[in-house]
Amino acid sequence: MRYFAHLKEKRMLPTHLVIGTSPSLPLSGFLSKSSYSVIVVLVDENTELLCYPVIQKSLPQHKIIRVPSGEEHKNLTTCSQIWAQLTEFTMDRHSLLIILGGGVLGDMGGFCAATYKRGIDFLLMPTTLLAQVDASVGGKLGIDFQYIKNHIGLFQEPTATLICTDFLKTLPERELRSGFAEIIKHCLISDKRMWDTVQSKSFNGQDWKSLVQHSVEFKWSVVKADPKEKGLRKILNFGHTVGHAVEGYTLKQGNRIFHGEAIAVGMIAESFLAFKNGLLSKDELDQITDYIIRSFGKVELPLLLEPVLEGAIQDKKNKGNKILMALIKGIGQAVWDVEISKEEILSSLKHYASC
Repeated sequence: MRYFAHLKEKRMLPTHLVIGTSPSLPLSGFLSKSSYSVIVVLVDENTELLCYPVIQKSLPQHKIIRVPSGEEHKNLTTCSQIWAQLTEFTMDRHSLLIILGGGVLGDMGGFCAATYKRGIDFLLMPTTLLAQVDASVGGKLGIDFQYIKNHIGLFQEPTATLICTDFLKTLPERELRSGFAEIIKHCLISDKRMWDTVQSKSFNGQDWKSLVQHSVEFKWSVVKADPKEKGLRKILNFGHTVGHAVEGYTLKQGNRIFHGEAIAVGMIAESFLAFKNGLLSKDELDQITDYIIRSFGKVELPLLLEPVLEGAIQDKKNKGNKILMALIKGIGQAVWDVEISKEEILSSLKHYASC
């Protein structure tokens, strides 16, 4: 069954979700109102080098947990290491875990905090564009399992999320471009006017501060209406059924592509499916395809596409043996729970490969 979704109301952010430039002031303000027994900062090698020095002087006495960066480490093995160090630091339920990193660290660190002693406070400080516009908003936490994206996890909002756009200056271009895919997705499913603005500019010509604000406000409005993804929130999965399948396949093959690169593939493939289902015009499909390929290039898919399907079959939106997908209905609107067959997904991947 298909449902139309389009939000037009004014979008207001909650007090626990703060967007700014410099991270020091909001962090100091948050900590001044709290009295935590133990404070621990979770970092990877990149955020420890580039981001931790920016907030260090704003922190009271604290400890650090270091984990390796990368999706390949977003698993139970790394979680066990984090839980072991939280235990070693004798963190109790009056403790705080500050997670300084991108989407991988936010998903995994939040999952560890939400399950340690049945839950301790955690504060997200997303440092990548992808995390700022998507992963840090909405309370989805989890890890990968058997190469299936976010297969184990839960819903839990952080105590606070401090989004500081100055951290974007630390990113290599490929990482920044990965986050851009989620911005494109938000425009395609909710805001044709913003899509027109975005596609009128090159990747390097985008106004990141404005786009972060737009994406965060939009995503929060959806999450507020449907916190546990029972209906409306499913529109945020546009591009992700095929995208996660591609990402999981490349992870299993040992040549993982970035999340945004996989979602770029997914948006083209799923726009093709929207076209085939009479939801999107050929001109709109061509417009989306051309801009995404100009912005991201092409991902090389295997000649045999059937192995890629495994991730789509395991997708969390599915019901029974039905693959359910979120698709756009024209540019700026979306529907969800659209039943798609394995053969249709294969045809969408073939379409992408032929672009």
